[in-house]
Amino acid sequence: MALVGGCAVKVGGEAKRAGAVLDPGKVAGLPVTEGHSGARSGAPAATIQVDNSDSGPMDTLARNAVADVQDYWIERFPKDFGKPFQAVSRYVSYDSDGANLQLCRTNTKELVNAFFCPSEDTIAWDRGQLLPQLADRFGELAVVTVLAHEIGHAVSQRAGLAKPGTPTIVSEQQADCFTGAFFKHMADGKTAHFVVSTGEGLNNVLQTMFSLRDQVGSSFTNKNAHGNAFDRVSAFQFGFSQGPVRCAQIDPAEIQRRITELPFKATDGFRGNLPITAENLLTIVENLKLVFKESGAQPPDVLNGSVSCPDGKVTQPASYCPATNSISLEVEQLAQIGAAPQRGAKKGMAIGDFAAFAEVASRYVLSVQKATGFPLSDTNAGLRTACLVGSWAGALLERPSGGRNPVGTIRISAGDLDEAVAELLSGKSLIAADVNGTHVPSGFARIEAFRIGFMEGNSSCVEDFGA
Repeated sequence: MALVGGCAVKVGGEAKRAGAVLDPGKVAGLPVTEGHSGARSGAPAATIQVDNSDSGPMDTLARNAVADVQDYWIERFPKDFGKPFQAVSRYVSYDSDGANLQLCRTNTKELVNAFFCPSEDTIAWDRGQLLPQLADRFGELAVVTVLAHEIGHAVSQRAGLAKPGTPTIVSEQQADCFTGAFFKHMADGKTAHFVVSTGEGLNNVLQTMFSLRDQVGSSFTNKNAHGNAFDRVSAFQFGFSQGPVRCAQIDPAEIQRRITELPFKATDGFRGNLPITAENLLTIVENLKLVFKESGAQPPDVLNGSVSCPDGKVTQPASYCPATNSISLEVEQLAQIGAAPQRGAKKGMAIGDFAAFAEVASRYVLSVQKATGFPLSDTNAGLRTACLVGSWAGALLERPSGGRNPVGTIRISAGDLDEAVAELLSGKSLIAADVNGTHVPSGFARIEAFRIGFMEGNSSCVEDFGA
């Protein structure tokens, strides 16, 4: 986050989304399930042709993946786009550490990548480094995710969406969206070679999307922009929840309305990560008071350290006590969460400043819910909390074209929304938790509720999660 000069302004509304109201126990209408996610037990290997394959485990995984994705589009494409789906002409495997191949005028030596080449109607992947790294880090479905994305580019081309001059960010978000549509098909149990649970399995798929984000501080206007984690996960969720027709609606105008990938400003002295100090935490609380002033809620008192509460469970590193209308903060623990993101950090730590500040905001908005008469521990409390935190984040967004500008002296900076995604996908997300710290079981639903608040404001949080 960043400190700016400014005054309070009314936050403009966004167009309402299509789709059903969220259910904390479901994902796009499916029950939240746990269990095995990955290769379907006993499924026969696909026979689809893959050139230059070594027939090893990575190529077997990839072959089964492209077979399932292609089968999905052969079935689905005519329903949504009114014509048969033309299968991809050629699939090629290569080893980035091995002999060089020439594919689409590109050398594969040391090319750790997967790609779709329109001019040759070819999809290729690196079995040497890329696929093993993905599988080791996120599981087998990470490989499926990447290859479904590449076939998504072929879908865009065949649907007439990929036109000369189409910005890269548009094509990439379409492919992310088509990937989500395929994974809904998998979650429905309709794929021959893979299964995915809608709980941890789908969370790991979203973690894969997170890992493929652009470098923090990039701009969506860059020639090769794919999107930050928030935008890429959003596109995936559009496809999963609403299907391929929603993906076809992603165009330059839609991107301009929705995209959040913006570069650092010259004034971002901390590169988007304010130190987590008692002083800065109080600044955040003052900003929350300003953003939620119209709710009429009595602002909670701010206490230092873990404080017992007669009618609520103490949650760390931030807690809300309804009886005393107070929030208590563990500054040291918040500082560990809010440290600048770094590889190898302990899980749940060093996520970034926005993760810490948003956890504080999650306890603050419980006071708003209490004043409004909402229960603080019903099944919708976690979603309502995530939505209101998202609404607060939306009030801090600065758009160069106007419409939304930061309320008060705090604004969203590059990387903040990715930090929100990381926290929401963590095992103990406080952003999407009720007063007792019980979080919504589905990471997918947590992110979706946050995004609803971010894009649509407080009113949708009340309308969608009021009962």
